[in-house]
Amino acid sequence: MPNTPNAVAVVCPLCGRLIPPAQRDAHHLVPKSKGGRSTTYLHRVCHRQIHAVLTETELARRYATVDALLAHPELQTFVAWVKTKPDDFFVSTRKSARMKKR
Repeated sequence: MPNTPNAVAVVCPLCGRLIPPAQRDAHHLVPKSKGGRSTTYLHRVCHRQIHAVLTETELARRYATVDALLAHPELQTFVAWVKTKPDDFFVSTRKSARMKKR
C-alpha cells in the first residue's frame, strides 16, 4: 500500500484534483490477480471508471501506468469531464457497453 497518511494532501494522478480521505482508493497499476503489487491513490470515482472501462488483462498488458491510462480514449473523455467537478464529487459508475458484453 502507498505510505500516505490521511492528513496529507493527495492529488489524483488521473484527474489532477485533491482527493479527500473518504474518496481515496488504492489502485493496483497491475491487478493483484495478474501479479501486481504497487499501488497509487486515485479518486474513488476515477478508480471505478478505470474498472468499468478496462478488463484486468487489459490493465496488466497495456494500461499499467498512469500515462497509459490517460491515453485511453474513454478515460480521456471521463477525465476531461470529471476535472470540472468538486474534489469530493462522486457518482455511480456504469460499465461500458463493451464490458457488459463480456
